Amino acid sequence: MSGPNDSSGANGGGNESGRLPGRNRRRFEGVSSRAYEHPADRSALVALRKLSGFDTVFKALSGLLPERSLRLLFLSDSVRVSDQQFAHLNDMLRDACYILDLPRVPAMYVTQDPKPNAMCIGLDEPIIVVTTGLVELLDEEEMRAVVGHEVGHALSGHSVYRTILLFLTSLALRVAWIPLGNLAIMALVTALREWFRKSELSADRAGLLVGQDLQASMRGLMKIAGGNHLHEMNVDAFLKQAEEYEESGDLRDSVLKILNVLPRSHPFTTVRAAELKKWAASRDHQRIMDGHYPRRSEDKDTSVYDSFKESASHYADTVKTSKDPLMKLLADIGSGAGDIGGRLRGRFTGTPGQGSGSSERPPKDSPHSPPES
Repeated sequence: MSGPNDSSGANGGGNESGRLPGRNRRRFEGVSSRAYEHPADRSALVALRKLSGFDTVFKALSGLLPERSLRLLFLSDSVRVSDQQFAHLNDMLRDACYILDLPRVPAMYVTQDPKPNAMCIGLDEPIIVVTTGLVELLDEEEMRAVVGHEVGHALSGHSVYRTILLFLTSLALRVAWIPLGNLAIMALVTALREWFRKSELSADRAGLLVGQDLQASMRGLMKIAGGNHLHEMNVDAFLKQAEEYEESGDLRDSVLKILNVLPRSHPFTTVRAAELKKWAASRDHQRIMDGHYPRRSEDKDTSVYDSFKESASHYADTVKTSKDPLMKLLADIGSGAGDIGGRLRGRFTGTPGQGSGSSERPPKDSPHSPPES
């Protein structure tokens, strides 16, 4: 495969304003979103895209979704990014679309909200929305990574499922008084949130491919977590928090982690930073930067089985290498090692239990002692 081109000033395939990006960045011509998608995200998307009649079902569902209302809302009550309004964001958007070779530049809006946030929504055409809180919080390179993150959502087709998630969440609130109906919808919402958390890890990778500055991506995540006090924060210490979060506690903490993350659409910020740094140091990322990546022209030949196999392999490796108490227990159960009851007691109480690693021999004078050989 040919190597990526340099993005030497061509913002979004021809920016009339003539403004150039801050520095040259590599362009990934014809890149498939499979290049940066998290394995769990990728397998779910490949399976959905292969389903017979999938597009027909979603077009029928689109009549129920408030997409037209959302478009009119942002058009009437937000500021549309263009050469005349938020021109620096417009340059970033076009540059991101050029680097990831997105065929059509999506509409982008800035909406008044002090909470830093961004999203990509829409069924037929994606819309990118960023809040004033985010624009005011981040510097140019940090914001570039965020814009690339949202363009990555657009390229992956995440905006469709994000819109459905917003719709179902709203619907769940309206039918909360119907016990069975609400349970059914919340089951779908929970499943979509689990997928969407993985899609956020994918989009973080897309943001890195666009910004091509890992430190800027790290700074942006730290600011989202701790505000505009960069001089008070440290990247290494921030990443250390992610390690502590994964390793600390017993099974009770593992259960609390699951309960804490269930209502969230995004993974915790320290976890995102650690995942992104790990991927940046991986061979997969280096191959993309060297120009060896899957192309969109090859997407139709993608094997659903291979994607699920890769996802299963990823989760198996995660369980094996994780330092989380619950993941360690699952690894122990999977290997058939030791006394599971003792391990459960030990992991829940944070104390080493019987069967926690070594098999104890009874004393020699015990009636259960094995005979001396």
